[in-house]
Amino acid sequence: MRAQTIKITKVAKVVEAKQAKAKPAKVAAALLLENQLCFALYSASLTMTKVYKPWLTQNGLTYPQYVTLLALWERDGQTVGELGEKLFLDSGTLTPLLKRMQTAGLVNRERAADDERVVRILLTDKGRALYDTAAAIHTAVACSTGCNPGERRSLTQQLQQLRSALAEAGQ
Repeated sequence: MRAQTIKITKVAKVVEAKQAKAKPAKVAAALLLENQLCFALYSASLTMTKVYKPWLTQNGLTYPQYVTLLALWERDGQTVGELGEKLFLDSGTLTPLLKRMQTAGLVNRERAADDERVVRILLTDKGRALYDTAAAIHTAVACSTGCNPGERRSLTQQLQQLRSALAEAGQ
């Protein structure tokens, strides 16, 4: 019985190997890393963050802190919940980030007088002062993309549409 089991196992392995080789080229190409949209997005995001890194390091910021500042420069005094929605971050990620930013003197966190559960985030003078520097680095990073302004806008819109579609599909 044991010899028969070993023989069946060997046959099964040979069949699996033949089936693996017989897969259509289309399926194999679809699974190539270079053909993965998710990997293209992931690697582009990593590369974009690396382009920002020298400026961020020089100013004592991380990329999540930088995008938080961008949101606050658009509208100061947002609640933690509003920032979380805008930045696609949950409160478990955002709260420690904001605490570090407060320690760095970039923001203040203030509880609402009418509801202590609500915390508003306010830029400090130091946080506001980084705006002009951020504008200059934005221009430098935009040039490094190799895209003209119209192409950058179009690409940004396409990525926003993709994000929305994926968010809807994930619900």
